[in-house]
Amino acid sequence: MVGHIALLLGLTIFTASCATGQQDQPPLKTVRFLDLQRYLGKWYEIASYPAWFQKDCTATTAEYSLLADGNIQVVNRCRKERLDGPVDEVVGHAQVVDTTTNARLTVSFFWPFSGNYWIIDLDEGYQWAVVSEPRRKYLWILSRTPTIDEDTYATIVTRLQEMGYSRERLNRTTQVAVSATH
Repeated sequence: MVGHIALLLGLTIFTASCATGQQDQPPLKTVRFLDLQRYLGKWYEIASYPAWFQKDCTATTAEYSLLADGNIQVVNRCRKERLDGPVDEVVGHAQVVDTTTNARLTVSFFWPFSGNYWIIDLDEGYQWAVVSEPRRKYLWILSRTPTIDEDTYATIVTRLQEMGYSRERLNRTTQVAVSATH
């Protein structure tokens, strides 16, 4: 329970986007358009910038589903300390704030705090995505599958470096293998 509360608090602080990031960078751009229906579903974290609210997390996933009011439910899960460790979960809500692109959202895991959730890179087939926030302090590379091929990963990282992100800060996330029956 304490871990769950720490994760909830951490995600709330993330969503508040209180920390400073790379101020000398040009403004962060998002993808031109995000088809929300295609973005919904389960995503596996492939790599991320370290965040204290994800301390000891592995096998991290995010699942997005459309709510009746048009907003999006966000369920973040991870395993604590090891692949067979206890599941830690937090549920939040996201709202599109830029309806021209749908790529800028605010997410809230704990009212009244909310913060930026921007899709800054996206595969044409919606097989991988990159999420960040305007200050570039947080970063996640997501995939529809628990792994991503190394050439694709290297291409994503190169593109991120061109946007002012540090390759050295990225940590790969260990994932649970998914059987063919899932």
